[in-house]
Amino acid sequence: MRLIPALVFTLTLALPRPLWAEPETAKQVIRDQIAAFQVDDFATAFSFASAKVQGLFRTPQNFGQMVQRGYPMVWRPTALTFLSAKAHPGGVVQSIEVQDRKGRRYVLDYLVLETDAGWRIDGVFLRPPSDVGA
Repeated sequence: MRLIPALVFTLTLALPRPLWAEPETAKQVIRDQIAAFQVDDFATAFSFASAKVQGLFRTPQNFGQMVQRGYPMVWRPTALTFLSAKAHPGGVVQSIEVQDRKGRRYVLDYLVLETDAGWRIDGVFLRPPSDVGA
């Protein structure tokens, strides 16, 4: 009977990082990026994007314009709630709910990956409307 807890403990020590750290780290990266958006600090917000996303938009200004136009609920949310997180190869998919200035709520999935430069946002996907925010 004592073998199972000892085996679980040994396997846990062998992991490169605690499994519960990924969602918390992803949440912090998302919080930090949204905080930067709220004060129009697009350079800092851009720094939380993966190299792939940075290559796509090239400059913090281009990135900021895309967010203002395509994701205004992320640029200026009035509320933010973290929902479920799911493991993803190399990182985590963290779901959030945000509320915009008009009181509408949106659910988005953030793909946050562990890179050589730290944890970075590799994509944000707006879920199709449902009865959320109705």
